[in-house]
Amino acid sequence: MTPESPASSTPDNLARKRVGVLISGRGSNMVALQEAASAPNCPYELVVVVSNRPQAPGLAYAKTQGIATLALDHTLFRSREEFDDQIHRVMSASKVDIIACAGFMRLMTEGLIERWHNRMINIHPALLPLFKGLDTHTRALKSGVKISGCTVHAVRPKMDEGPILGQAAVAVLPDDTPERLAARVLKAEHKLYPEVLRLFASDQIKIAGDRVINAYQGCETADEAIYSPQPTNR
Repeated sequence: MTPESPASSTPDNLARKRVGVLISGRGSNMVALQEAASAPNCPYELVVVVSNRPQAPGLAYAKTQGIATLALDHTLFRSREEFDDQIHRVMSASKVDIIACAGFMRLMTEGLIERWHNRMINIHPALLPLFKGLDTHTRALKSGVKISGCTVHAVRPKMDEGPILGQAAVAVLPDDTPERLAARVLKAEHKLYPEVLRLFASDQIKIAGDRVINAYQGCETADEAIYSPQPTNR
């Protein structure tokens, strides 16, 4: 199987890292990555978008952007290993440097993850290592945490584990519902993921084993903090 390339695809920019994106639905984080990639100095470009769901709305958006797309219906494969092997073949054929998971609702085999060791990243809607898995916002509210957020991490065989490359935090409000909290976290995701990918693609974030090496300033000052509730000036 080969990705479907629009007739008016843009020429490759060899100076940029080639990114393949895995999605299962609307791909809103993929959209954020693509919007950031339009900047002339962006160190990455999206070259292929693959979905395990043929009707995923994100595929239609990718086509409008001139990105090659491919639908791989996982239900048509005999095994998880066979499906993951096809993902590997597609990414390799597309000369991908980095795989970015953006709402890809599939547990991947250890074989695929090891083939892309330290070259596959994911965004999770919680402050890992808290609330791995699904229903993160419901679980966050039930736990009583006052701050939640999102995490970009390198993918490892265990679900939602791996070196943390970046995080963004949002306050949990007293009247929050899972939907309201999810909306604010998603807004943070759309800012965090492109920034982390930009730094990762330009080698300002590196992974040595399971250790993350940053060549950039994190928060503006060491004293910067996020509060919930917000302290009053007295």
